[in-house]
Amino acid sequence: MRQALIEGGFGIERVIWREVQDPMPGPGQVLVRVRAASLNYRDYLVAKGAYNPKMPLPRVPLSDGAGEVVALGEGVSDWAVGDRVAGIFMQTWLDGPYRDTYGKSALGGAIDGLLAELVVLDAQGLVAIPGHLSFEEAATLPCAAVTAWNALFESGNVKPGDTVLVQGSGGVSVFALQLAKAAGARVIATSSQPAKIERLKALGADWVLNYKEEPEWGKVIARAGGVDHVVEVGGIGSLAQSIVAVRGGGHLSVIGILSGAAGNVNLAAILHKHLQVQGIYVGSRAMFQNLNRALSQNQLKPVVDSVYPGAEIQEALHHMEGAGHFGKIVISLTH
Repeated sequence: MRQALIEGGFGIERVIWREVQDPMPGPGQVLVRVRAASLNYRDYLVAKGAYNPKMPLPRVPLSDGAGEVVALGEGVSDWAVGDRVAGIFMQTWLDGPYRDTYGKSALGGAIDGLLAELVVLDAQGLVAIPGHLSFEEAATLPCAAVTAWNALFESGNVKPGDTVLVQGSGGVSVFALQLAKAAGARVIATSSQPAKIERLKALGADWVLNYKEEPEWGKVIARAGGVDHVVEVGGIGSLAQSIVAVRGGGHLSVIGILSGAAGNVNLAAILHKHLQVQGIYVGSRAMFQNLNRALSQNQLKPVVDSVYPGAEIQEALHHMEGAGHFGKIVISLTH
């Protein structure tokens, strides 16, 4: 079989396909034929060496993938050959609150990921994928969709009538927009590109601000009444405006660091507004299952920006680097 490896150093050009021996599942494990995978910004950082410069190489990249069960290890009874499945982001975070040890099982970072034709995963490290989704669509769920679900509902307790702020048009933000609207919330979005602004509106955004034309967009939102929840993906460059935009007693989910992680934070505003600031690092298997039930109930489909054949993984990573995508970039392993 073939698997992709980051080897010989970091860099997009170092992500290379290799022929290796087919893996075999051991006791309690499942062999999955990966049909599609998807990119997250984290995967770009991993390839560039910016996520963890000390990561041991070679490493199979990508945390997100979907496929079908092709073999079962001894003692596995929860799955059958032919089941359509996706891997969970952290293989040991099954339920309950986050623990430090879970991060050591994160696919495509701490351990080898899913950019391979065949992978062996623990039987508990999988979920069944919604029947109305293709493999390409289901491959977008494990990181971005679970993160958005956790931010809004597991941690944020979004209710019908709440107002949610999302930023940009990457995977997490688009999923958050779709899920919040399905839950009966009002959604405000930010973007800097007119074409993307129109697409966000078409997906259901009630109000979209151009953050380049309105650099103090947080004040604009606050004057209009503010928001109950912020899905913060920008990092330190947008956090200050998010704190201004959120109402007193509101919830701010810190997810991304697109503009950097280090900088000054207005602690006085957090205190005086009685804000709940929650770091979100994807979510558990149980959260993924809750998400899938909501997707099935509402027949929601992920927004796929583009699909690249596996041989063009470097081109796909360059597309991610260019930040021109809307929704998710998918890698098909059936081409």
